[in-house]
Amino acid sequence: MTVLLILVILVLVTISIWQLTKIFELSQPSIKDESQIANDKDNDFQGKLMFAFLGFIYILTIFSFWKWGDVILPVAASEHGSNFDSLMWGTFALIFFVQTVTQALVHYFSYKYRGEKTKKAFFYADNDRLEAIWTFIPMVTLAVLIFFGLYTWTEIMTIEENDEALVVELYAQQFNWKARYAGEDGVLGNANVRFLQDFDGKNLVGIDVTDPNGFDDVVTTELHLPVGREVIFKMRSQDVIHSAFMPHFRAQMNCVPGMITEFAFTPVITTDEMRQKPEIIEKVKKINKIREENSKELIANGEEPLDPYVFDYLLLCNKICGASHYNMQMKIVVETPEEYENWINQQQNFSQVITN
Repeated sequence: MTVLLILVILVLVTISIWQLTKIFELSQPSIKDESQIANDKDNDFQGKLMFAFLGFIYILTIFSFWKWGDVILPVAASEHGSNFDSLMWGTFALIFFVQTVTQALVHYFSYKYRGEKTKKAFFYADNDRLEAIWTFIPMVTLAVLIFFGLYTWTEIMTIEENDEALVVELYAQQFNWKARYAGEDGVLGNANVRFLQDFDGKNLVGIDVTDPNGFDDVVTTELHLPVGREVIFKMRSQDVIHSAFMPHFRAQMNCVPGMITEFAFTPVITTDEMRQKPEIIEKVKKINKIREENSKELIANGEEPLDPYVFDYLLLCNKICGASHYNMQMKIVVETPEEYENWINQQQNFSQVITN
């Protein structure tokens, strides 16, 4: 108690000294210092600097789109990709239009109404018409964006189970992906992480052997999709939250431990067709040029050169899920229905895996 009382007294004494110091400063005769007050020349210079900064913003924006515009969005390879891109580019266009106009006006009026000794500030009480305009226009603009976004979201996220769709489970764990295909019955068997150690670790995604629907399921480490057929993804995670991200298909969905999340899309461009597109050919050429330059140093050190890059669709993890997050990738192959059927028929189903 004594220590607390001493601390309180010290705090009060400190505050008292500070207050006395302020009173002493205020009691001294003031010396007028106008060295920090901007004059007309300063205001004119600052206004011109604002115009220079405005030009810098516009030049940087135009240069960025010219230089790196092709990497903002890769070529869309899903049926809903065009709707997604339209929403994004429409939003971009509107934002940049508004930004261009407002920034130009802000910088113009900052210069036009810069401080001058001969000018006095004009008191402008209100203007109902002007206030209505700057309230109504943003309101309508935002409403259009919201409704367009909701419509696109509903179109993409509405998943209807049907017999024609391919059902695939994406199973995430640190730091890899596995795909599980429904067998001939078209139904994925039940699964749980408690069954992962069954059959000497052969049960890679924890299929429940008490559910007969799981015996014809096929588990793979490469994702094959038939072009032109809807794919319904059921997503699970073994450990932490992962995020299944397939940029070319405009698809992303979190994989959450203890629950199943869903996403669906229809691939419309095969891997071979995508490799023939001029944008992809140019991208591959750029990457391989960088790899060739980096390989020179490796060869000089007696190491193997880097392999040439070949384009493939990829499934990535878009959550920072641990130390090897960057390496959590799965190759996606989009092929013709005939090629897909040939591939899936060569895979072993769950019953064959556990009996071998």
